[in-house]
This record gives sequence, structure tokens and C-alpha cells, in this order.
Amino acid sequence: MTTMLAVLLLASPALAQVNELPRSRPEREGIPSSTISALLDSLFAIPQTDIHSVMVLRHGKVIAEVYPEPFKAEYQHTQYSCSKTFVSAAVGLAVDANLLRVTDRVATFFPDKLPAEVTPELASMTIHDLLIMASGIDPDGNLRAVNTNWLEPLLAKPVSTPGKLFKYDSLCTYLLSAIVQRVTGKTVFAYLQEKIFNDLHIEKVSWEESPEGITTGGWGLFIQPESLAKMGQFLLQKGRWNGKQLLSEAWVNQMMQSHIDTGGGRGYGYQMWEASKDGAFRADGRFGQYIVVMPKQDMVVVITQCSNAPNPWIVSQVLAPAVQPGALIPGKGYELLQKKLQSYRYATPTGKAKSSLTKSLTGKTFKLSDNQFGWRDISFKQGDKQLTVVITDQQGIRTELSAGYRQWLTTWTPARPPYSMNAQQKFKGIEGDFAVAASYGWTSTSTLHLNLQYVNWISALDVTLTFQGNQVNITVHKNYEPDVPVFTGSI
Repeated sequence: MTTMLAVLLLASPALAQVNELPRSRPEREGIPSSTISALLDSLFAIPQTDIHSVMVLRHGKVIAEVYPEPFKAEYQHTQYSCSKTFVSAAVGLAVDANLLRVTDRVATFFPDKLPAEVTPELASMTIHDLLIMASGIDPDGNLRAVNTNWLEPLLAKPVSTPGKLFKYDSLCTYLLSAIVQRVTGKTVFAYLQEKIFNDLHIEKVSWEESPEGITTGGWGLFIQPESLAKMGQFLLQKGRWNGKQLLSEAWVNQMMQSHIDTGGGRGYGYQMWEASKDGAFRADGRFGQYIVVMPKQDMVVVITQCSNAPNPWIVSQVLAPAVQPGALIPGKGYELLQKKLQSYRYATPTGKAKSSLTKSLTGKTFKLSDNQFGWRDISFKQGDKQLTVVITDQQGIRTELSAGYRQWLTTWTPARPPYSMNAQQKFKGIEGDFAVAASYGWTSTSTLHLNLQYVNWISALDVTLTFQGNQVNITVHKNYEPDVPVFTGSI
């Protein structure tokens, strides 16, 4: 295997596409700074939650934003099901171009993928049914993990009466993505780049692709927070941008209108969730990726995070009651908010900068037992207030992670980050290297605490390494799954 070396860089290797939206102060746009502070307090107080970014817009202007260190505005972030809203926009573009109708039958687009016997239920399934997550197919999360051809086994599954029962399924969105590709001759990603992204100046973006060469649709969008904010503002403006109607107002209205009850008294639109009872809707991804569009308040809120207990209702509950139609008199709240925004920082591990053990570790490589991260071996180089952790994975990619003592140091690497998605050929289509911010502390002579934040993805690993002679025992706590992997290494 070819060995690749990830070189430590102090900044992103690609041009940062940020600060393009206009900025303003909360009071100038009719919102007390204290209300923004209250929103942030509420978000950061949610248990089992790592906030990566928050952006608040009113009247098209960013009035507050926060990226807790070591996260940065320019870092992209995987979006999980927040991606679905973008697919809905692509479907709308095709409808506007008279290439589709929501009443079109799904089966007619895939004559080469249909089972030998097409049931009446499958034959009656429409694009509208897919948009509202009522295909009649029982969700099968394992299908994309065991097959490289997803369309045929999906269309071969039993179908109950479509359009009746809400059953949330990312493969419904995958079918929509495949349909758009069939009628336009372009992937959803390429179609959106041509029709929307170019006008919104969204360039630092990529999207996962299936083994079949189709934009995954229901997940996989890799994009910056400010680009999410642009998309939210675009929907708030009913499909208009810089005076151009890129997506019809009628379609945006359909996206943000309740078409089916999700079972809990909350409505679902065209690949968007009802966010409040006063007309707000949201794009919503696993672990709490949100674009909240609030037409009544003329607001957009974007959140990226890794939360195992997300609460999207906080946004409307905190902000909506405080919004005023005109500018407010400035007060001390703004200065207090600025201090709060600058204070957010992920804690680094406790412990000492060095251990008497580190000299004996230098030059030694520990071969690791099988583990879910694909790490093959690990070695260490101790500096003054810096530890270099060298990890080689099963693909032969060698990454020299620089971990800081009481500080975060960031390394860019082609090695893939941990990812909860279980799908064949995941990461296909994602461009660029990945950023890992690391910090460490020796909690005892033989115990190393290492924290790894994959700051342009979603995952974080809290790693404890205990050295005993020629062996190391490794325990990993993850922010995205409850299981705690334990594995060993030996010289």
C-alpha cells in the first residue's frame, strides 16, 4: 500500500469562504442581545451536546455567530438529513422546468429497476408520497450497508398504501435524487450547483455519492455553516436571491407547508419539519443539524452540533417572543454578548505536559488489535508542550497528529474521520482533507488522556491510553454513539 503523510498545517489548505453575508448588531435588527445570550445558554446547557456553530440572522443580516474553539467558521460539516431539504429544492427546480410533476408515478422513472411483478401499491406511489415520507415502504437502514445497487432492492420491497402513513426514510430522498438525475441528466449536486449554489456563491461544498453514482440525497452534504445560512435566507426570501427568482415561490411555499402529521401532532412539509405553530419550518439532520426558517419573525437560525438529546424547539421558544418590529436602544447587553461569544472554548484534558515514561516510548510503535476506527498502529513523540501522535490506518495512511498541552493544535489529514453512517462506499464524493484538533494531558505516569475533535466533520473521540511495559490499553468514548470501544496494542 502507498503510505501518505498528513502534514501539520496552521490553516485550512483551501480558501475560506466566510463573511459574505452582511453583519449587524442584534438591537439594530430589533432583537435584544440578552435574548441571543439566553438562546446560547439554552443550547449549550442541553446534556450530551457538543455545539459546533450557531448563526442567527434577521432581515438577512448575521446578528450573532459562535464557533467554540477549536471550531472555525470556515470548517465544513456533514449534515446528515439536513441534506434532504436541498433535494426538495432540486425537485422543485425540475418541477418549475416542467420536467416533473408531484403526481408523477415513481415506477415510471425506473423501468429497468422494477421487480418482475409490480404491485398496484408500487405502481401508485408518487413523487408527492416520497416528498412527505409516505412511500408505503418500511424503512430498511441495512439496505445501503449490504448492497452496492440500492434502487433495485428498494423498489422490490413490499409497499403498503402510499400517501397515508408517515414513515421517515432517507431512501425516499434517495429515490427523489435518482429521479431528478434521470430527468435532468445531472446529479442533484451538479443540478443545484448550476441552478442555485452558483448564484448564492456556495463553492466550498461537496456531497456523498452512492455506489450507483447518484447523490445520496437523504444525507451526505458537506458544507459550511454560512452556506447553510444562505440557503435558509434563500428559502425565507421565497426562492429569490439578488433580485432573481431561482426557485418558484409556489414551490418554497409547498416545502414549508404541513402535508402530513408525523404522529406527534407536528407537521411535515416537503422534506422539512414544522418548527413552530406560527409558520416556522426547519431542515433537520441527525445529531441536531438545523436550518430554522422563521418567516413571521424574518429570521434564520443555523446550528451544527453533535447532540444525542437535541431540542430544536428552543430556537422558536426563546427568540420569537422577543422580536420587535423596529430597532432597539443599545444597552450593556451587546457588550456582554460579545464577551460570551468570545468565551466559548472546548476544555482541554487535565494532567501534566510530560511523563517520565515518554522517553521510553519514543521510537516504539504499538501494533493495534482490530478496532472500529481502522487504526493499525500508533507511536508517540514528546515535545515540550506538544505531543505528536502518529497513527497509521488500514489503508496505509500515516497521520502525524499534533496534540497541544492546554491548547488545541489542528492537523489536516486524508485519513477519514469516524462516521456513524453505515453505507457502502461512504465518503465517496467528499472532497478535501479532514481537520483534527487535538489536546492531551498525562493524568499519571502511565496514563495519557487524548482528546480528538474532528472539527470539519462531526465526531470527537476522548481517548485514554494506559501503558504497561510493552503493551497499551486503549479506551475510547465517542460523542456520537454510546458504545465504548476498548482495544490493545503491543510492541
